[in-house]
Amino acid sequence: MTQMLPPGSTIGILGGGQLGRMTALAAARLGYRCIVFSPEADSVAAEVSAGHVRGDYADSAALARFAAQVDVVTYEFENVPEAAVAECLRHRPVRPGVRPIHVAQHRLREKEFFRAAGIGTADYQAISSMADIAAATALPGILKTCTDGYDGKGQVRVSNRTELAAAWDRIGRRDCILEGLVDFLCEISAIVARGADGTTRCFPIGLNEHRDGILRTTTVPSGLPAGTLSTAERYGAQVAASLDLVGLVAVEMFVTKDGSVLANEMAPRPHNSGHWTIDACVTSQFEQLVRAICGLPLGAVDVLAPSRMLNLIGDEADGWHRFLEEPSARLHLYGKGQARPGRKMGHVTYVQLPGGHRPA
Repeated sequence: MTQMLPPGSTIGILGGGQLGRMTALAAARLGYRCIVFSPEADSVAAEVSAGHVRGDYADSAALARFAAQVDVVTYEFENVPEAAVAECLRHRPVRPGVRPIHVAQHRLREKEFFRAAGIGTADYQAISSMADIAAATALPGILKTCTDGYDGKGQVRVSNRTELAAAWDRIGRRDCILEGLVDFLCEISAIVARGADGTTRCFPIGLNEHRDGILRTTTVPSGLPAGTLSTAERYGAQVAASLDLVGLVAVEMFVTKDGSVLANEMAPRPHNSGHWTIDACVTSQFEQLVRAICGLPLGAVDVLAPSRMLNLIGDEADGWHRFLEEPSARLHLYGKGQARPGRKMGHVTYVQLPGGHRPA
């Protein structure tokens, strides 16, 4: 059994973005210190943490200095190089560990992992040669790079083999995966915490809306049938158990028009679609991560009130004053300097007030 890390211990966070920032804030409330490792000088996570080690993820000496200052290490995004995670593991426990990031960083490995765990996915095929393109049948579909893609990046919709060949050429003939289009009713996500003793807790399933490949809103409760929600929760728990994960994993899924649930992708860390938990759940996803990696009992995941989370992208965050004037709105800004198209600057969660209407 994992030893419980008492308050006063130090958590190391690989990555300096908003997920690390919100994790550090949750950790501080429970009496933990956080130290952030990131390459950038200006880290929004470091702004609210006890320390910041700046270094390249390939710098083993810097990673060792970082690990020496903490009691446990986690990561706030899944594109931290696997080698950096393995280097930290030489010095300190890393939770969720190396395997979750190994699987999540490669779309083909991810799909194969889902299938091996008994979880359905869209049709898919590996694309790494012209011969693969000639044999492709998952059409129409979406060609995706196996690595380095997020928020709609590295993806091209194609209808036939001619378009597929042209898209693969534009991408640079990298290793890719072709995923067949899914006639889905909606998109959902299951966020599951798993403790060192194997205990799991799944947050209520969120109903997601995407725009231009970026999550726009998450609504809870989702309003979906109980059977669909049960399947999604079971899939989330299967992913966590199959990875032998200690920490948090988010699994994004499609619900098809015939009621099937298909896994799309996963992220072994807090997830954008779980931000509503800060204001509308007994335990936030960030506190739950801290509890799991420190060996604490997992918290309750009861919904306190219906809610709808809205991402603030680009210059939308400039209207912060309007959200403060709305009684049901809970504003979270990430402290980022320059707004750019597609950049997540914050989010606002609309929470149903006592006697009020469901959030719009």
